[in-house]
Amino acid sequence: MTAPSGAQHEIVHGDLRAVVVEVGGGLRGFWDGDREVLQFYPLDAMCDGAHGQPLVPWPNRLADGEYAFDGSTYQCALTEPDKHNAIHGFGLWRSWHAVQREASAVTMELRIKPMQGYPFDLAVRVEYRLGDGGLQVTTTAQNLGSARCPVGIGQHPYLSPGSDVRVDECELRVDGVTRVLTDDERQLPTGTEPVEGTDYDFRSPRRLGGLEVDYAFEDLTRDADGRAWAQLTGPDGRTAGLWVDEAYSLLEIFTGDTLSPQRRRTGVGVEPMTCPPNAFATGDRVIALEPGASTSATWGATLL
Repeated sequence: MTAPSGAQHEIVHGDLRAVVVEVGGGLRGFWDGDREVLQFYPLDAMCDGAHGQPLVPWPNRLADGEYAFDGSTYQCALTEPDKHNAIHGFGLWRSWHAVQREASAVTMELRIKPMQGYPFDLAVRVEYRLGDGGLQVTTTAQNLGSARCPVGIGQHPYLSPGSDVRVDECELRVDGVTRVLTDDERQLPTGTEPVEGTDYDFRSPRRLGGLEVDYAFEDLTRDADGRAWAQLTGPDGRTAGLWVDEAYSLLEIFTGDTLSPQRRRTGVGVEPMTCPPNAFATGDRVIALEPGASTSATWGATLL
């Protein structure tokens, strides 16, 4: 049987194990011993909810699939047609290629060649590496074209609460001071709000209960290493943590309420993003990558 996610690339370091897939170039799962850290999806399943996948050349939503850059206007396909948005870039259903392999690491590559809506030439590499500190993921985008191009980077892993557990029973902590507000119809940004005094203040661990969350958090507070964190503590007392470096300015938190019934609220999406929703339309934090130049961003996950 050929897996819907294509070729499987397993990497191992001690008790740590992760599986990286061909279709979408993302993570099918990450484990520390027999405990999930990043929620997995089965070998015979098609990826849903952008599960574990890189989001390039932009993360999140783009209103009407339309944006302007350097004096020209571009139209992308509406990949979220019910909301009249384009979503998560162009890499989700493409075949990525493993260009470097070792026992504890694999690097996946995708070439986004000039196309309707994005007439630029972009090479994207994502290195997945296991080590004593857990999983580290570095995404590098390089402009191979002759004109500068717009770029944003993101990824869509889900922190696991543990096997057969719903997130309602978990405590969540997020190092975000500000929430990006969105409209109900299309989930496009409408402004920002401090989390202090609201139901979305997770700066200290709080039980999720039935709260539905699908928002980006910004103004991230960082530790001495420059890392901002999201942490999910399951009923087993174990905490799955995800950190981002300073290249990532936002964390989208998604409790999975719109997924299929068997997947709903079984993991918490924690999406590192270098730019906010609808950034290609607003220009907010979009990287204008010069010809030959590259940009990188790193996140990681571990069982604390």
